[in-house]
Amino acid sequence: MNAVHIWRPSATLTNLKLRAELLKKLRAFFEARGVLEVETPALSRAGATDRHLASFRVENPQGGFLYLHTSPEFPMKRLLAAGSGDIWQLGKVFRAGEAGRLHNPEFTLVEWYRVGFDHRRLMDEVAEFIGVLLPGLKKSPEYLSYREAFRRYAGFDPSAADKPACIAALRACGKEPPAQGDMDYDGWLDLVAGEIVYPSMGHGQPTFIYDYPASQAALARVRPGNPPLAERFEVFVNGIELANGFHELADAAEQRRRFENDLAYRRAHGLPQIPMDENLLAALQHDLPECAGVAFGFDRLVMLAAGARSLAEVLAFPCERA
Repeated sequence: MNAVHIWRPSATLTNLKLRAELLKKLRAFFEARGVLEVETPALSRAGATDRHLASFRVENPQGGFLYLHTSPEFPMKRLLAAGSGDIWQLGKVFRAGEAGRLHNPEFTLVEWYRVGFDHRRLMDEVAEFIGVLLPGLKKSPEYLSYREAFRRYAGFDPSAADKPACIAALRACGKEPPAQGDMDYDGWLDLVAGEIVYPSMGHGQPTFIYDYPASQAALARVRPGNPPLAERFEVFVNGIELANGFHELADAAEQRRRFENDLAYRRAHGLPQIPMDENLLAALQHDLPECAGVAFGFDRLVMLAAGARSLAEVLAFPCERA
């Protein structure tokens, strides 16, 4: 990039003004519903153990390291356990190794939690949120289970298939599968979802995908059944993921087990070991109220509202200009 011009913002003034207008609408949305705006630290002694996330870390003046948060989820759950009631937050979050048309290592996330909601009730509110901030979408939201989405777009039932079905689906769409012999079935499902299923979602209307496999529960509750299902959802517009939400897990012992499994995976695959958040586990032990929460990518929302093709068009200074 020409150094003479790198000082300039990549977003137009029109898009920066649109961003400011959407911020006003966003705050009005939560104020009208009586949801409390909060702020929590961006730095923590603990980090995200999630095997799919990479955290930035900095030296701690008191010794060791501090981690830039990938989401404000853990401290917000501590507020919930302390009796905050419904809360929301707008803030910068940080994920290493994520840069491109739809990714920036530093991005803006809207995260909120509703006490007494499950994931289905929160999906309805997320649909209202999208309707307010993206009024150009005229059609009503579409709701598909993870299983239905795979059957419709990948041609197989993910709960009754295996790695060869994933390879066949990819080849049927003209995509040669990578040579990843140690990738587990969830990894193959993620690949099929990213290459085939998700790009087909949300054209002309928001599409919600819900009831993920229990093995992909992350921080969500698992509903017993055959098969058991994670009470989790994602929402897509024009093939772009906007949000990830959960009926929140409140079982401290189960959450610790999941963190330990993540760390075992990290050790086995040579990934950095991340300190698990003992403060979150203590809050869950104390009593997290029945609630559902969602993390919503604000920069992608602005991109869609502007009719832009990349985040750089709606960010003043993306990473290459920071």
